[in-house]
Amino acid sequence: MSLLNEITQYKKSQSRAITPENPTGEKGKAAMQSSSLGPSRKGKGAIPLKSGEETVIAQITGPGIIRHMWMTIRDRTEFGSFVLRDLILRIYWDDEEFPAVESPLGDFFCNGFGQRCDVNSLPIVVNPTGGFNSYFEMPFQSSAKVTIENQHPKDMTSFFYTINYALVDELVENTMYFHANWRRERITQYQQDYQLISGLKGSGYYVGTYLALTSLERYWWGEGEFKFYIDGDSEYPTVTSTGTEDYFGGAWAFHEFDEFGRPHAKNYCTPFLGYPYQSNRDTTRERFETGKLNAVHAFGDDGLPCHGLYRWHLQDPIVFNQELTVTLQQIGNDDVQLFERQDDVATVAYWYSKEPAGQGVPMLSRRERLPR
Repeated sequence: MSLLNEITQYKKSQSRAITPENPTGEKGKAAMQSSSLGPSRKGKGAIPLKSGEETVIAQITGPGIIRHMWMTIRDRTEFGSFVLRDLILRIYWDDEEFPAVESPLGDFFCNGFGQRCDVNSLPIVVNPTGGFNSYFEMPFQSSAKVTIENQHPKDMTSFFYTINYALVDELVENTMYFHANWRRERITQYQQDYQLISGLKGSGYYVGTYLALTSLERYWWGEGEFKFYIDGDSEYPTVTSTGTEDYFGGAWAFHEFDEFGRPHAKNYCTPFLGYPYQSNRDTTRERFETGKLNAVHAFGDDGLPCHGLYRWHLQDPIVFNQELTVTLQQIGNDDVQLFERQDDVATVAYWYSKEPAGQGVPMLSRRERLPR
């Protein structure tokens, strides 16, 4: 780790920040807007996001490096409970047509299912209540554009954000671009491995996985192996895990036992590996603004079991020189034997590549993204 000694080595750059009060990040132009308290007194903390529109929240001329992003927004309205799946985060490098980053806002920050949860890891931190932070370094040569598309059926009045970045004279040789891509299969197919990334061309580092899995069958869901097909692998991969919970740094189905010997799965957050979220309760009608006297649904709050997990390969990147495909098996265990499963699987794959453009894979529609 070089986090602490790197800060002692001076490297010339110019610190900048884009906020609603200084949308261009211009030097000496922050905190200028007036409020009822007077000049330069918190005049504009947020911006609106119109329904059906893609809003540019940052446009930067490089070379430079985005070093931190903070964002927050309400997670439900009277028109729906899944705002965090309805908003799409996109980042474009160097005027490329296809975004290098494209993901529902919540999933990018390891908050899948349209639900908030705290996350305490090295590159992604989510603090109470719904304060989304990314510390992934995101260098670019000529330009960076960050957008939010609001596909929620209501205008969002207040989207808060800060993007901290540095302008530099030049980037070091072989600097790579940050990428993140969200995918989902609402029902996986028996004995057909789910694909997180397929046929990624070029060279780079695979650096992280977020998994949002909704169990559609009984019993333990995490026997499947992650497989990394690298540089010409065809029938068999070069790198694999021994199971799903093993890939995320846990073991034995995350079991913890109470004083009566009954097992339950234990959540955890560490710098590189975590299982921050599990729930089988439907919380979507809690504080739901329908305007009706009885907003809670008469059929109760039972929900399908949902599991959110992350792993960062920052210390052990998966290096690819020509191409990469990443898959996950759907295999379970019923305490008698292993069995093939079908579940609802969504993922965000994170990687660095020498190519600035994204893969151009179409984003699923709002309806297809809705959690179960």
